[in-house]
Amino acid sequence: MSKLNKKIILLAGPTASGKSKIAILLSKKIKGEIVNADSMQIYKEIKTLSSRPSKNDMRKVKHHLYGFISVKKKFSVGHWYKEVKKKINSILKRGKIPILVGGTGLYFRSITAGLSTIPNISDTKRLKVRRLYQKLGQEPFFKKLILLDPKCKKKLLPSDTQRVIRAYEVMKFTKKSLYDWAKNTKSDFLDYDLRKIYLDTPRDILLNSIKKRTKSILGKQAILEVKKFLKMRVNKSLSANYIIGIKEIKKYIEGHITKKELIELVNIRTRQYAKRQSTWQRGHMMNWEMLYNNDFSVLFKKILKLSS
Repeated sequence: MSKLNKKIILLAGPTASGKSKIAILLSKKIKGEIVNADSMQIYKEIKTLSSRPSKNDMRKVKHHLYGFISVKKKFSVGHWYKEVKKKINSILKRGKIPILVGGTGLYFRSITAGLSTIPNISDTKRLKVRRLYQKLGQEPFFKKLILLDPKCKKKLLPSDTQRVIRAYEVMKFTKKSLYDWAKNTKSDFLDYDLRKIYLDTPRDILLNSIKKRTKSILGKQAILEVKKFLKMRVNKSLSANYIIGIKEIKKYIEGHITKKELIELVNIRTRQYAKRQSTWQRGHMMNWEMLYNNDFSVLFKKILKLSS
């Protein structure tokens, strides 16, 4: 298969930036199929909270890797990478174009740079690090990480919780920096035609979109999802604090906050998450085509041109 027949579209952007809508329109124009690159939309049990595409959307074009794993099971970027390689090659063999859509930076990074071969760290050891993080808090833990691995100072933010914890456990138990492990990696997609598009949505439009989506998802279905989630034995790496809406809805169910307060808390956390997503993408030298435009039709024409 020549590089001309191995085109992959990477469509990234912060949460609520309209990626899913654009991906569906783009799929119809270029004979594409959508592949999930969002670490929350992989889970079966949090369909509403993760804003997974609706059944109607999934009928319009073929979607892959949405809601296919349980929150009870451990699932890492390595697991996703293994699954997505199979999906990409299957789609290409059928003469279609894979369109990877999401906001999880590590997923996209694995496509462009590959995965490092870090030795396995036991769940027991990883749990100890998470407990230490919970005990110390964000800033003190980050200072401890910098003392352990100074290379992280210019590469990570204290708010990048999952990455900070990962960097600490890797240095602690392998005696080698996460970034030294990363030096020896290469992508399995070096001879593929990668088109990397990032939706750098204007702030006012993004904040309004987040506000609208927060209101729309915080209904009976989301509350039911959280009630079920809280009764499950969820995998240890997926805490209630990690999924936006879980701890907030729990407070609402228990009568500690009003519906108005619930909406505002989820809105604030979602805005913070969107900011972290954009910061991560800019800081990891992904060389995206950054598209900033408040006119949807103009934006879509640019995306279509970049994808053709």
